[in-house]
Amino acid sequence: MTAEPSPAAGLEAAFLENREKLLRFLRARGAGDAAEDLVQEVWLKITASRPGPVASPLSYLFRTADLLMIDRFRSARQSGARDRDWTEINAGDPPGVSAEPSPERRMAAAQEAANVLALLDGLGPRVATIFRRHRIEGAQQKVIAADLGVSLSTVEADLRVAYRALSEWKERSQ
Repeated sequence: MTAEPSPAAGLEAAFLENREKLLRFLRARGAGDAAEDLVQEVWLKITASRPGPVASPLSYLFRTADLLMIDRFRSARQSGARDRDWTEINAGDPPGVSAEPSPERRMAAAQEAANVLALLDGLGPRVATIFRRHRIEGAQQKVIAADLGVSLSTVEADLRVAYRALSEWKERSQ
């Protein structure tokens, strides 16, 4: 008397023989890099469950792979929707808190900016002009030198004077 193979052994054998076909099938259906993971899930599913006799093991494997891929797609879509909804709900300012600075902070910032401008003006009109043109307007040092009729090294020296004064002012302010 010959023992008939168990249904699981039949499915496992079909899986092992057709693993590459399952991979190609899943990639063709859009699984991409997840195809390997899905094939592994198919293996785990058929080894863990004990279905009754399967008339067409290959069709059963393809259907199992397809359903697992659909489940993964739905899960990813729902996760994305959850993340998007959470972001929309929690985006922006917390309730009762404004992104706008308070009037006190605005006043302090304006006063600090006025102090910096006064410091720059105190360094002389050429140093202040060179600093503003280079750092605020974004002009190149060569262009500033040509416009003011001074050498490039003069522009660089004046910028060093401004940077040093600002650095010292920052240290005193802290």
